[in-house]
Amino acid sequence: QVQLVESGGGLVQPGGSLKLSCAASGLAFSTYVMSWYRQTSGKERELVATIINGRITYADSVKGRFTISRDNATNMVYLQMNSLKPEDTAVYSCKAQSIWTATAYWGRGTHVTVSS
Repeated sequence: QVQLVESGGGLVQPGGSLKLSCAASGLAFSTYVMSWYRQTSGKERELVATIINGRITYADSVKGRFTISRDNATNMVYLQMNSLKPEDTAVYSCKAQSIWTATAYWGRGTHVTVSS
């Protein structure tokens, strides 16, 4: 059974930092593109960052502030978020997309609130 479990969300002041983690199990982790998405109420889900085999992409809104990384030895993917803004407030979810098939898995998400 595949599981993706996010952690690390919480309340942080503008300008602060958080590091999100996503623990994956039940899949051949290194053969999956790992991504972070975020969604706020009433808005479409937004792709934040993606990583596979050293190739990394970011949404323009987070470039220079967020860093995605992964550890294939421990089946973990991370999102370091710096210089947080109120508009970064959202539920952040990780997604695993197979590089070979259309198979994809989602975590349940972790809440991030940026507020003073």
